Amino acid sequence: MFEGVLTKMQTEYTKPINYYLVFENNYLNFNQLLNKKIQIKFIKFECLSCHLDKPIYRQGFCKSCFFETPKAADWILKPELSKAHLDIEDRDLAYEKEAQLQPHIVYLANSSSIKVGVTRKSQIPTRWIDQGAHEAIEIAELPNRYLAGIMEVALKDHVSDKTNWRKMLQNDITDENLATYRDQLKQYIPEEALPYFINQNEETTIEFPVEAYPVKPKSLNLSKTPEYTGVLKGIKGQYLIFEDQTVFNIRANEGLVVNINSMPS
Repeated sequence: MFEGVLTKMQTEYTKPINYYLVFENNYLNFNQLLNKKIQIKFIKFECLSCHLDKPIYRQGFCKSCFFETPKAADWILKPELSKAHLDIEDRDLAYEKEAQLQPHIVYLANSSSIKVGVTRKSQIPTRWIDQGAHEAIEIAELPNRYLAGIMEVALKDHVSDKTNWRKMLQNDITDENLATYRDQLKQYIPEEALPYFINQNEETTIEFPVEAYPVKPKSLNLSKTPEYTGVLKGIKGQYLIFEDQTVFNIRANEGLVVNINSMPS
């Protein structure tokens, strides 16, 4: 039996990926629970910033913290809004400099279809694993988040920046030649970001621990269903996949305190 506040699963780039749910005093390797019955029970909320039992608003934060913490500022989801390179503060300049003024990767990932994205270089390949991508490739390595953001904005006119979570979980995917797509997109890169284009590299492939994919995935909402029991059949992206087509997005439920119990089949 494990109990703690949910945060996104930690991963290990192996074949297949190893998934770990880390709590304050212990951790759970979900790969070891494949084909076993597990129970998930909602206990209470715990904001990832103030740690109070307050309803989660977004990204694991209560409403007041969401609009105050630098970890939920607009530049997180919109890198082109980054201003630390100009020495301009949004919420906490020291935090923003540390996060924004480091190497960032603009990439193509194929999860439900080809999408463009941005992440810190240190988050490769973790970011691709979290998105459920079975293949991915770097387009450019840039010195800060702002440059990566303006490149992504330019490329979004020519390739999606969204993942269809249902198609990803159904494994409704097609292998693509991402290097060819990367080369075709080069013409749309802004001039100030063009020197950082990667001319030659290879795709990264990712294998997920899934015994059976859902045909019609239905999302578990612990606010409406505070207790659920099912047989775990796989893990992909940040989703647990169960035998009855139920799927549970760990990351979308950050800040919820849960009890997880492995039960006799």
